[in-house]
Amino acid sequence: MEPAALLRALFDAAVDSVAAHTVVPPALPPPPAGRTVVVGAGKAAAAMAAAVEAHWQGPLSGLVVTRYGHGAPTSRIEVVEAAHPVPDAAGQQAAQRILELAAGVGEGDLLLCLISGGGSSLLSLPAPGLTLEDKRAVNKALLRSGANIGEMNTVRRHLSAVKGGRLAAAAFPAACVTLGLSDVPGDDPATIASGPTVPDPTSFADARAILAKYGITPPPAVAAHLERAAEETPKPGDPRLDRAEFRMVATPARALQAAADLARQHGLNPVILGDDLEGEARELGAAHAVLARQHPPGTVILSGGETTVTVRGQGRGGRNVEYLLGLALALDGAPNVWALACDTDGIDGTEDAAGAILTPNGLAEARQSGKNPTQALADNDAYTLFKAIGSLVVTGPTRTNVNDFRAILIV
Repeated sequence: MEPAALLRALFDAAVDSVAAHTVVPPALPPPPAGRTVVVGAGKAAAAMAAAVEAHWQGPLSGLVVTRYGHGAPTSRIEVVEAAHPVPDAAGQQAAQRILELAAGVGEGDLLLCLISGGGSSLLSLPAPGLTLEDKRAVNKALLRSGANIGEMNTVRRHLSAVKGGRLAAAAFPAACVTLGLSDVPGDDPATIASGPTVPDPTSFADARAILAKYGITPPPAVAAHLERAAEETPKPGDPRLDRAEFRMVATPARALQAAADLARQHGLNPVILGDDLEGEARELGAAHAVLARQHPPGTVILSGGETTVTVRGQGRGGRNVEYLLGLALALDGAPNVWALACDTDGIDGTEDAAGAILTPNGLAEARQSGKNPTQALADNDAYTLFKAIGSLVVTGPTRTNVNDFRAILIV
C-alpha cells in the first residue's frame, strides 16, 4: 500500500475501534426498577446516545449536548448542539437542563451519563455569581496560555455549578452510571469533561495557583469567587457519590493498539511510544524526528496524548499540524520518512481538518508554493502551509474522541 494511504488506513482503524456503536453497548448497565434518564456531554455524546437507544431494553428519556456539527439522529434522547472550545449560551442552557434532570431522579431510578472529550466547554453552567462571559474569558486565556488539559479542567471545575462531581451529587440517592471515552493523558475520570460525576481531588487553591502560574488575570468576579472558595467540589469519600459508578469504555491505548494490529497485518513493526504524550507540539515533533532517524525501514512509530500550543502568532493552526511542521523542519527532507498526525474527533483545534500527512517532499513543495516553513511555525500557521500543498486530512466530525493520533512511517 502507498505510504500516505497506509497512514490514513492506520488512523481510520484507530478511530473505528473507539466508535460509540462499538464500545457503548457492552458497557450498558441493566435497566433499573424505576426510570432511566440519560444525560451527557462531549463530542461523542450524540453518537453514544444513539448507541444507547439502539440497545436499551425499556423506557428511556434524556438530553445530551454535543459540539455543533457532531449530532446524530435519536428518537428518545434529545440532542442539543453548542459551541466548543469556547462555551456559548446554548451549552449553558443545556447544562442547566441536564442538572435539573439529574436533580429530578430518585431512589430506584438510574441516571446514565455519557461523557466524552469536549464536555468541559459544552457542559458549561457558571457557579452562582459568575456569568458565561466570565467563564469564556478565562477559557480563552487558558487555551492560549500553554496550560495542559489537567490544569485547564482544574480551573473549570471550580468555576462550575455542574462539574467536579456536582452532577452525580445532584442525582443522589439515585444510581448514577457514567460511560466515559477518555481524551486525556492518564485516562483520569476527574479530567474527562472536568469530571461531572466523579470526586474532585483538586481545590480552589489549586485553581488560583494555575492562573498565577500562567500569568492570567481573571475577571474580578472570578477572582473573588476563587478567593472566597465558598463551596468546594465533592471530594473522595463524599457520601453523595456513594452510588456513582464510572465505566471507561474507550481509551487512547485502545486506538493505538488497533492501529498497531493493522500495521502488523501489512508486515510492519509497530513501536508504541505511549498514549499520554504531552508538551509543546512543535518540540515533540522535533524530538520524534530524532527517533525516526534511529529506526530501520519497516517501522511505524505510534503515539497518542494531547500536546499544547503556546500561541504567539496570528496564523491558522492546531496542535497536530504544528507537531507535523516541527517534525518536518527537524527531518529536513529525510527521503524515507512519512507521517500523519490527526485528532480522533476529526477537528484539529478549531479548523475543518483532523490534521495532515507529511511526505518526504512536503517542505520542498511548501517552499515552491511560496510558503516559508520556519516562518509558518513562528506564526502558528501550519494549517495554511499544509493546505497549500494539499496535505490536510479532512474527515468531518467522527463523533468519537480519544485525543491525538500520530504515526511516523519509515520506508
